[in-house]
Amino acid sequence: MRLVRSRAFGRWLKRQLPSTLFGRSLLIIVLPVALMQVAVTWIFFDAHWQTVTSRLSEGLAGDIAWAVESYAEDPTDEEFAKLSARAEESMGLSIALQPGRVLPATRRDAPAPLEPFFAPIDRSLERALEARLDDPFWFDTTRYPAYVDIRVAVPGGVMRVLAPRDRAFATQGHIFVLWMTLATVLLTTVAILFIRNQVRAIERLANAAEAFGRGADVPTFKPHGAREVRRAAHAFIDMRSRIQRHIDQRTTLLASVSHDLRTPLTRLKLALALAEPSKRNEAMKKDLAEMEHMIDEYLAFARGEGGEASETVRLRDLLDEVREGARRAGARVSVTADPELSASVRPNALKRALSNLVMNAAVHGERVEVAARPRPTGGVEITVDDDGPGIPAEQYEDAFKAFGRLDEARNQNTKGVGLGLAIARDVARGHGGDITLDRSPLGGLRAVVRLPGSAPQG
Repeated sequence: MRLVRSRAFGRWLKRQLPSTLFGRSLLIIVLPVALMQVAVTWIFFDAHWQTVTSRLSEGLAGDIAWAVESYAEDPTDEEFAKLSARAEESMGLSIALQPGRVLPATRRDAPAPLEPFFAPIDRSLERALEARLDDPFWFDTTRYPAYVDIRVAVPGGVMRVLAPRDRAFATQGHIFVLWMTLATVLLTTVAILFIRNQVRAIERLANAAEAFGRGADVPTFKPHGAREVRRAAHAFIDMRSRIQRHIDQRTTLLASVSHDLRTPLTRLKLALALAEPSKRNEAMKKDLAEMEHMIDEYLAFARGEGGEASETVRLRDLLDEVREGARRAGARVSVTADPELSASVRPNALKRALSNLVMNAAVHGERVEVAARPRPTGGVEITVDDDGPGIPAEQYEDAFKAFGRLDEARNQNTKGVGLGLAIARDVARGHGGDITLDRSPLGGLRAVVRLPGSAPQG
């Protein structure tokens, strides 16, 4: 049970700690400084301030005891006048005799905000007076800002003593606390400035890596920050250059492959067009058309749409274009979207992804519904529903695998090569979003496209 509680406390403490590098770095630097300042302040008040206050209170109590004893030896007006003048001149005490008066019944309490500050003073002065005086006494440390009011019962009345506050306790303690507070604020400010400068360099590196991962380029990125951060930035730049070089080489290779394959295909199509019509020729034409479609699919999957610049487009217009393309292919598609709903996307890439989803739904169902709506957390969500047979939930992720075919659950698309969903997810993730599958309210499959609030700049 104790181990379970310890683990639960550890998890709770971990949740309370900051999750960002800036917050954790600031905590590492500021927390020890703050603890040290608190410890030093505590030691100062406990070992120095209270000790000095006790010594001052004892000295003041001794002077008051001398005045009371001197008055008791000769309680005449002439002697009291001499006593009062001597106390004023030598000790800074203002002593007055109040005949017929009695001590107040209760002590005046300090205001609530100042009570923690005056409590040690009152205790120290009370201990000193009790040790030096045999007569009843009363005192007040809060009524006058610059004085302490002390009253002692004497024969025939009350002797009232007004002593300067610095005679009763050390008055410079708040200056020490102020300096400690200012030092903590200054150290915290310096720590924030330095840590923020280092964290900003890491944030720039993270943003550049994220943008590059989404197919965008950040030409203005330069290494900043500490030596280790600059090393990581230089390593990222080198890696980006190698990847970009590989992409350029692949693009050149694909262009050559596309040209080399299309040339013999064109010659074959021309030869079949000039040949005598026959069933064999028609079958060969269908094979050539299927081969050309497969080559287009392969090249589209390998090439992607990374070089396209992003634009702010109205999703309703984009979905209408997708619907018209699907209708020309014989599909029944309905679109629901706010005409003013827009997003920053790569239009051609997103259009191709949505076309793949819509045509995939049209092949396996008779009714397709497309809807776009804003997400509560930001960004947009586009759903594509069909009334087809659907696929089991455990095969949702398998459907996104390149060249994957789920023929047992859905009718086979004779023209497809299993790349439609893979291309669509690649486009969505290239925008910083994703595509997931779910059960459709129409009874078939639902594809959910989630895009962030802003797409990368190409």
